Amino acid sequence: MEVRLTVIGSSPAWPNPGSAQSGYLLSVDESAPGTLLLDCGPGVLGRLRETDSTGVAAIAITHFHLDHWGDLVPWAWLSDYGADGAGRPELWLPPGGTGQLATFASLWGNPNMFEKAFELFEYEPGTPFSAGGFSIEALQVPHYTLRAFGFRVSGNGRMIAYSGDSGPSAELAALAHGADLFVCEATLDQPDRDGPPRGHLTVDEALAAADGPVLLTHRPIELDSPHGIPRASDGLVVDI
Repeated sequence: MEVRLTVIGSSPAWPNPGSAQSGYLLSVDESAPGTLLLDCGPGVLGRLRETDSTGVAAIAITHFHLDHWGDLVPWAWLSDYGADGAGRPELWLPPGGTGQLATFASLWGNPNMFEKAFELFEYEPGTPFSAGGFSIEALQVPHYTLRAFGFRVSGNGRMIAYSGDSGPSAELAALAHGADLFVCEATLDQPDRDGPPRGHLTVDEALAAADGPVLLTHRPIELDSPHGIPRASDGLVVDI
């Protein structure tokens, strides 16, 4: 095995029936349940606990919309109060992210909850960092007015690109360039349902940004996907 991708959650901002929201687990070792988690939306922690995979080494968050980070909150409660614990993984956040978490925690009367549960770091756009056995580069992508990022993740001679949430742009195409797999959101049926400014993609826009294999995700169950284009579902395992 080179790199294994396990889809933990694949829903858009509203959950598909029975599905968790964004969470993608990468591993380079068949003997390990997982090493790097990309995003941690609502429902992801429960799915990880089903498979005893809460021992991830690192988590990287693309942006601060709830469907991409919300389960960091129950993860902190599990770390503090759970009988089985959840380790203390590295948590890599967008610039300014530690301050945003501190603001949330202060509102809930537990100002150190995230520091106790995670080793907190902030990544810099365009500067590679190491986490969970992988090298990661964060590139900014357009997502309404929120500062958001996609990831280029390299390990064991493979490169996986992950869009996070993005509108169509040259930056998205640069993110996907040369990837062995491009995990790309495709939330929309029509581009005029979005923005301005744009923040999500149609299938055609996702495919236009790619120059290699694509796995569509973050797509409502109500919308079809083109024949022959793989679509993520919770529990899907892809060896790359």
